Amino acid sequence: MDIFTRAVPERDPLWSDPDLSAAYLAALTRDFELSRLPEEDDFLIPPDLEGHDAESLFDDMADLENTVRAARAASARQDDAFRSLLARADAEPDVWAGPDPTTDLLWRDPRGRSTSEVRAHRRNLAVRAAAADIGVRVQLTDTQVRSRAHRAATLATRTPRLWQTCLQGSVSEQNMAIAAELASSLPANDPEAWDAFDETIHEAAAKLTPGRFRQRARAARERIAPQSLSERHHQASANRYVGVDAALDGMAYFTALVPATAAYAADRLLDQAADDLAANPDETRTRQQLRADAFVDMITRQPDGRGAKITASVNITIPAMTLLNKSDRPATLDGYGPIPLETARALAADATVWFRVLTDPFTGTVLDVERRAYKVPADLRRWLSIRYPICIFPGCTRRAGDCDMDHRERWADGGTTSSINLGPACPRHHPVKDETAFRLERDPDTGQLRWITPTGFVADVDPPPF
Repeated sequence: MDIFTRAVPERDPLWSDPDLSAAYLAALTRDFELSRLPEEDDFLIPPDLEGHDAESLFDDMADLENTVRAARAASARQDDAFRSLLARADAEPDVWAGPDPTTDLLWRDPRGRSTSEVRAHRRNLAVRAAAADIGVRVQLTDTQVRSRAHRAATLATRTPRLWQTCLQGSVSEQNMAIAAELASSLPANDPEAWDAFDETIHEAAAKLTPGRFRQRARAARERIAPQSLSERHHQASANRYVGVDAALDGMAYFTALVPATAAYAADRLLDQAADDLAANPDETRTRQQLRADAFVDMITRQPDGRGAKITASVNITIPAMTLLNKSDRPATLDGYGPIPLETARALAADATVWFRVLTDPFTGTVLDVERRAYKVPADLRRWLSIRYPICIFPGCTRRAGDCDMDHRERWADGGTTSSINLGPACPRHHPVKDETAFRLERDPDTGQLRWITPTGFVADVDPPPF
């Protein structure tokens, strides 16, 4: 039976009775279960999943998101810990650089520096030594430690809103790096520009993917930067460089930071060279291969275009049995590592100078080095560059040919110029070894070199690659 007497029940006199209204609502809801209401999470689950599978999927996704956020927050806290410890090294350099000699009123610097200059140098060395100490413990280079500490300091100082979001785990490491790079390019003494940049990007950093965030942050930086583009380009061009980074399987990356106009002009030249080579009907290389080969050809030829290739000196260690096709042990390129035997044999065929290095065919231990040079230092350098192909400081990969042959026990302290007392140390790490609390020791029985950091951590020098 229909209890309504009019089309609109609110206007029916019967609904003015509160008891009737309550009885009606009770009748409607008597058999209704609240559990039938959808959960908020149900709207996030694919419609073709039901029951346990749907709940498990949602839980897994939530766990994944929480794990990522926790890892991001931990990464930010690591950066902050690096920053804090390096700041402490700057404020308290004695732990890493040893006692301050300037506190002795009778002391005079043998280099003629003032007291303030000596103390500033000690603080710099202490920070470098602390970064290396941290790096040895956590398997990072000192450069990586300082870079991460600088990132934390930049974000905390110039973009505090963004930094708090980073510590909460809401910003990816890629976006942290982008923000720090752009924030550090702002003027050093312009807090207003820092604040405006922070205000513009801190929310976007937590929402956008790295590619889109870089676009947004670069646009913000361009609007905020008080210097003209010409001034900023002049400053940036001072950082131009060329570098080589090892890749897998006998390959390497050749990178350069140069003015954009020069880079795009060079890129166009490579396109033209690839077009010319591709016109050959017998050409089978891809366009990218043609560009790469043209690039190498341009770099390794004489600037005057005569076509005579420049001869560069590289050290390649090839086991004698390998050259005789009696072994498949790989050849080793100085500063890189293993390279294909075919490449090594081809280079060996064109070599004009050979130095014989006799190695044990079973252990690979160097037994003897041919001594053609009359001067002992040159001969020792050649042997040591084979024994230690890179800088012996922890984490450094600088080629031995670019290093000083450093006396483990300093010459001034009675150290000898001998194979057991010398090793390659690059210009950046040589003073850290000589002027900080780092110590380099040699096992008299095995000859193994090991570093002891200022805080007592012990790390062996890597063995040779052969």
